Amino acid sequence: MSDSSPQTRSFRSCGYIRSRSASELLLRKRPSFLASRRFAKGKPDTVLITYPGLDIVYDKEYLGLLLDRGSGNRIKSNVVDTAEVLKKYRDRIIEEWIDRLLAVSRRYSRRSRDELYITVAAAYDASCAVLIDNDFSKIDCHIHWISQIRLRGGFALSEVQHAYELYRTTLFPVMVRELRGDELLRAMEKLNGCLFYTITKFSDFFQSLHEKQIRNHAQNLEQEVEERTKELGESEAKYRVLVEEINDGYFVNQDGNIVFANQAFCDLHGYTPQEIIGKPYTDLLAPKYLHAVKRLYEQRMIGEDARDLYMYYRRHKNGSHFPTENKVKRIIYQGKEAVAGICRDITERMETERRIRESERLAHIGKLTTSLAHEIRNPLSSVKMNSQIILKNTEFNGNDKRRMEIIFSETSRLERILDEMLNFAKPIRINLDPVSIHGIIDSCLEIVDVRMKEKGIRVKKRYGKDIPGILLDHDRVEQAIINVILNSVEALQAGGEIIIITKHEAKDKGTIQIEILDNGPGISPEDLPYIFDPFFSNKKKGTGLGLSNVKKIMEAHGGTVHTVSRKPQGTHVSLTIPARKTA
Repeated sequence: MSDSSPQTRSFRSCGYIRSRSASELLLRKRPSFLASRRFAKGKPDTVLITYPGLDIVYDKEYLGLLLDRGSGNRIKSNVVDTAEVLKKYRDRIIEEWIDRLLAVSRRYSRRSRDELYITVAAAYDASCAVLIDNDFSKIDCHIHWISQIRLRGGFALSEVQHAYELYRTTLFPVMVRELRGDELLRAMEKLNGCLFYTITKFSDFFQSLHEKQIRNHAQNLEQEVEERTKELGESEAKYRVLVEEINDGYFVNQDGNIVFANQAFCDLHGYTPQEIIGKPYTDLLAPKYLHAVKRLYEQRMIGEDARDLYMYYRRHKNGSHFPTENKVKRIIYQGKEAVAGICRDITERMETERRIRESERLAHIGKLTTSLAHEIRNPLSSVKMNSQIILKNTEFNGNDKRRMEIIFSETSRLERILDEMLNFAKPIRINLDPVSIHGIIDSCLEIVDVRMKEKGIRVKKRYGKDIPGILLDHDRVEQAIINVILNSVEALQAGGEIIIITKHEAKDKGTIQIEILDNGPGISPEDLPYIFDPFFSNKKKGTGLGLSNVKKIMEAHGGTVHTVSRKPQGTHVSLTIPARKTA
C-alpha cells in the first residue's frame, strides 16, 4: 500500500501516519486525534499508541474491538455511546485522576483527598457537559472557580494545566476500550476540543487573575511604601525636632570624628554645623582632659567597661575652656559602630555647687564669729568704759594720757570690727524698691566726696543712655558700691582717677552693669583669686570683710561681681545686677 493510496490518504485525514512495521502498529499524533483505525498486515501481538507523556500498548483483545475501515467490515459487538461510558466509569475515573494528581507536585500532594475529590468531580462533570451536550457554561463556571482557588493556593499555571491533561490521560484508555469506530473518533475529537478550550480559557483567565493580583500587590506595595515613607518622614521630623530643639548638645562620634551634631552642640563649641561635621573630637577637648576622654572612648569602642557619664572641660573655638558633662552610649550609625552622646554645659551647676560650699563655709565661719564677738564684746566694753573714765581725770596728762587715748581709739576700732563680723554672720535680707541706679551712684559719691578731695582724686562718670529704673535694695547696693569706691580711694595716690561706667544689657532677661575702674597699683595675680574670701586683706587696718559683703549683696540680688587687673595698672571691678523692671 503506497502513501498515495486512498486508504493512506483516508488514514492521514484522520490525523495519523501508520507505521509500516510488520509486527506492530505505531500511531503518531497529529493535531486532533488519538486512536488508530487501521490494523497492521498480519496478526501483531501488540499495538503501541504514543501520546505526549503517554504510551499505551494494547493486546489482541483490544485490537479486536477496533474497526477495519479498509475492508468496510465492522466487528460485531454491542454499540455503547459516549454518555454511557462517562456515566458508567465516573467514580473510577475520578479516583484514578486524584491518584495521578497527588503525584503532580508538592502543592497537590499537600491537599487532602476530600478537597481534591470536590475539585476533580466538579471538573469531570463540567467536562462531561461539553462532551455530551456541547454545553460550555459549566466548564466556564468551573474555570472561574478553580482559578481563584489555585491562585490563592500559590499554584503555578503549569501545575493546573498538567492537572487538566490528566483528564485526557485517565479517560482515553476507557474510551478506546468501550467505544467503537465513528463513536470513538467523535468522542476523541470532542475530548481534544474540550481540553483545548478548557486549558486555553483557564490559562487566559488564570493569567489575568495573576496579573491583576500582581497589579493589586504592586498598588498595595506602593501604597504601603508611601505610608511607610510618610511615617518615616514624620518620625524623622519628630526626631529632628526633638534633637534640634533640646538645649543640650547631641552628637555622634564615628572613627574619632564628629559625623552628626545638633545646633546646641555647635553653639556650645562656637562652630557652625558645616565646621563641626568631620572635625576630630579631640579638637574639642581641653588639653588637660585629652588623654582621659580619649581613653574612655577607646575602651568603649573595644567593648571594655567604661563610664557612660563623665565630666571634662571642653575647648571653645575662641580657646576658652568650660566645664562639660557627657552622657554617651555605643550605637550603630549608618551601618558602622559609633558613639552617640548628650553634651551638657555645667558651668552654672558648678557655680551653684561652689556657692553652696561657700555658703556652708561662711555659715560655719559666721557661727564661730558670732560666738567670738559676744565673748570679746563684754571685756572690750569694760576696757573702753574705764578708758573714758581715766581720760576725764584732769590730773591724767602727758604721755600717759596719749597712751590712754590710743587705747580708747583702738578699742573703738575693735568694736567696729566686731560689728562688721556680726553683720557678716547674719544672712542678708533685701527689700526691693524701685530706684535709679544713677541716683544710688551719685549718693555714694557724695558720701565719700570728702575723702576723695583730701587726695585730689578725679571722678569720671560715663553713664549709659536709657538705663531703666529697676527694683533694688537701695541701702544694700549703696553699701556695696561705697565699699568698692573706698577700696579705690585707699589704693590711689594723690591725683589718682576713678571712672564709673553704667551699661544696660537687654539680652535674655536684661542686666545692669556697674563698672568701677581706677589707675592705682592694682591687685597682684597671686592675691586676685582670694580677694572675695572673708578676712582676706593686705591693708594694715583692714578686716577683709568689705569685698566679701559686696559679693554677698550682689548674690542676694541674683547678680555677680568680678575683678580684673587693668593694663598698664589699676583695678577693674564689675557689678552685674538683674534688671528687675518696675511696674
